[in-house]
Amino acid sequence: MKSRFNNVKIKGIVTVLPQNRIDIDDEIGYFDNNQKKLDRAKKMVGFGSRYVVSENMTVVDMAQEAAEILIEELKEDKNTIDTLILVTQSPDYLYPASSCILHGRLGLGENCAAFDVGLGCSGYVYGLWLAHSLVSSGASKKVLLLAGDDASTHSCRENRISNPLFGDAASATLIEHTDEENTAYFVMGTRGSGWDKIVAPATGRRLPVREDISGLEITDNSGNKWHLYDEILKGIDVFNFTMEVAPQNMLEALEYSGKSIDDIDYFSIHQANKQIVDTIIAKSGIPKEKTTSEVFSKYGNNSTNSVATVVCDKLKDKTSNYIMLEAFGVGLSWGNAIVNISELNNLGIRFMKDKNLPSREDMIENWIKHFKGE
Repeated sequence: MKSRFNNVKIKGIVTVLPQNRIDIDDEIGYFDNNQKKLDRAKKMVGFGSRYVVSENMTVVDMAQEAAEILIEELKEDKNTIDTLILVTQSPDYLYPASSCILHGRLGLGENCAAFDVGLGCSGYVYGLWLAHSLVSSGASKKVLLLAGDDASTHSCRENRISNPLFGDAASATLIEHTDEENTAYFVMGTRGSGWDKIVAPATGRRLPVREDISGLEITDNSGNKWHLYDEILKGIDVFNFTMEVAPQNMLEALEYSGKSIDDIDYFSIHQANKQIVDTIIAKSGIPKEKTTSEVFSKYGNNSTNSVATVVCDKLKDKTSNYIMLEAFGVGLSWGNAIVNISELNNLGIRFMKDKNLPSREDMIENWIKHFKGE
């Protein structure tokens, strides 16, 4: 699917990370206390540091802080925001939509539409595409796009296939109308036949968590622990899918936009891991100075927010015109955006402030009182 939009600009962006930092060097015990084995994993996969949520912190908390920073520093009038989109695969509840919770926390006007988009790795590009669609059509004048995941919570820390890959993050982006033409280009795709390559089996209504699942723990032949509510990732299948679609998607986007690699100031590629990104870069012929695989080593795979993390980390205080965002993964889905960020207010990477969050026990007690009508 290809589409282009005019008279839309990305006004501002910020990414927020939790404060809790994990360094792979502190996890040498998971590598049999073998420094050579750890160094090999760091070199191949790119393991470094990652930031993960504290207990009871969620994407909603990080997205709220990102939105508050963006609104305050851009001096935006909340009443002019007429659409709020939250892209995440880690909602607070199955319902209501977490975007509605954020709408209330942020104090936005009642004339503001709010809805969730349940996507992971490709999610930020899809959210950006939706925002451009709404503004370009005249349906919305100003969209607050929030995107993020707490993917570190999708697996047990003792699961060394999945857990070391993921760090948590959320971003806020403001998209609005401009009188300038400012064309943006999007090329999207889906391979739903591969939906089970990245999946958390028992997190929805198809296989709800009940007593027969809650205590079930599976240990594989390598000693990794799994639960049916954890993410299961078929690594080889996902790698093959990525190598097939990502370089081709980037080429299609360049052809569709009529641009060349020389016309793009920077390429923000989903930081699945260093090996995957480096392979995409090599297959695509992108100059190394125009892209990176090192953001993975700094923050981990930020899932839904990955390409936004790259923009906030690598392009803050830099002047750029057209950049390319390339994202792919869960679904299986992929998306590419070529957008002009010459007027972007890039507020960079920020860290969560300390918050007094309710404990699990307090939340359970409050819901018991709620059911009893107390």
